[in-house]
Amino acid sequence: MNGSFVEIIIEYFNHLFRIRQTQFASTQGIVTPMRLRTIFDLRQEWILVILGVIVGGLLGFLAYINKYPAWIQAACVIAGLLPAYSKHVVDIYVKHGWWSATLTMLVAAQSFHGVEHLVQWVQYHILRWPFFKASGIISAANAEWVHFGWNWMVLVIMIVLVIGGLRNPFAYLMLAWTIAHTAEHTYLMWRYLQALQELAALGMPEVSAQGLPGFFGRDGWIATSEATRNSFVCRLPGFTTAVRLDVHFWWNVGETVLLILATETTLRQRNRTSTN
Repeated sequence: MNGSFVEIIIEYFNHLFRIRQTQFASTQGIVTPMRLRTIFDLRQEWILVILGVIVGGLLGFLAYINKYPAWIQAACVIAGLLPAYSKHVVDIYVKHGWWSATLTMLVAAQSFHGVEHLVQWVQYHILRWPFFKASGIISAANAEWVHFGWNWMVLVIMIVLVIGGLRNPFAYLMLAWTIAHTAEHTYLMWRYLQALQELAALGMPEVSAQGLPGFFGRDGWIATSEATRNSFVCRLPGFTTAVRLDVHFWWNVGETVLLILATETTLRQRNRTSTN
């Protein structure tokens, strides 16, 4: 019932989009097919990009000379580019509809999220920063609530996109991967809240419980559970030995790669269908 309702809503918006696209094509000419590179192609917004770099760089420099944390400096630079990308997403919405605009935002956001985890990996393994300091570009976002909310948001958007037409083997793998990743972060959130309660009971409510292991990795559920104890499962290399940072690095590598492959495959299919 819920699935049918969602499909009806999606079909309604698709109908509105087809009307809008027909109007757009009649005034602007033939609409260029959307491709994967379209998601990252900001050439048409080059003026906003240049202005964004200048303004963001200036704000970042002001944050630096006023001794604000590095993540605020980075956030200033990133914020400077948001108007250009927002305009880009609006253009995609006008030309290709809500589904393509939503896919664009997800691919871009997940790609940046993947870069965040790559930066964390480099900070920890290459620069040899301590675990608590290797927090990526926007270190303030390295919080359990943020990870929990982010993964649930990605999962909901993926479900909507799959219902709306993101249907190929990579998309289904991505959906399964996202469900598993979200399940781990839900488990992590439960452990986090439980740890906070225990710390509060001990009279230490100000102590952070950030960084607990989840299903996988060193001291994770698979490594320590009664269900896996004394079996080969609790000794699997990587799955039971990796630090949390590595575990979530690989979660996001898989998520980003599968999403890009799913997007490329579906866009190719749609473009092929539209030209036949």
